[in-house]
Amino acid sequence: MYYINEIPYFSFKYHLLLQRNINIANFIKEFNEKTADIKEGIPVPVRVKVHPDRTYDLVIHQPPATYFLKQAAGIQRGAMNSGKEIAGKVTLRHLYEIAKIKSQDGPLTLLTMQQITQMLVGIARTIGIKVVRNLDADEYGEFLKEREVIVAEQKNALREAKEAKMLRTG
Repeated sequence: MYYINEIPYFSFKYHLLLQRNINIANFIKEFNEKTADIKEGIPVPVRVKVHPDRTYDLVIHQPPATYFLKQAAGIQRGAMNSGKEIAGKVTLRHLYEIAKIKSQDGPLTLLTMQQITQMLVGIARTIGIKVVRNLDADEYGEFLKEREVIVAEQKNALREAKEAKMLRTG
């Protein structure tokens, strides 16, 4: 048996399937049927288990926890320095709702809601999202405006560093 993991939605690599002699037309048809209700651009982990007789099992999981956390926080990207900066904030209620969605996902079905929520707290911390009890909408709106300025500065610094590196190697 062969596994093909983490095929990004709408951008899977056909050559991986061709190497396993999978009928591409049938695969695309089944993939499109199973993902018809998913909005384009949402990252969806896909697992393909290929059997020796060229049949396959296609399993489509829920989007990654980082996607849900960034959506809940209203941010596009996490913190560059996760331990030193806060990219966004989510409430415990957000974590609970995300945990309810993720609990339906195959690999997490054996975990309790508390374990999934604790896992989400760790993931949030890793990407620079602070978990709070309550969140004032106006205060958070101001935080996000300030954060946009910081992100723009970080992007400029990265671009300048990249250009400087290109000049040195070019």
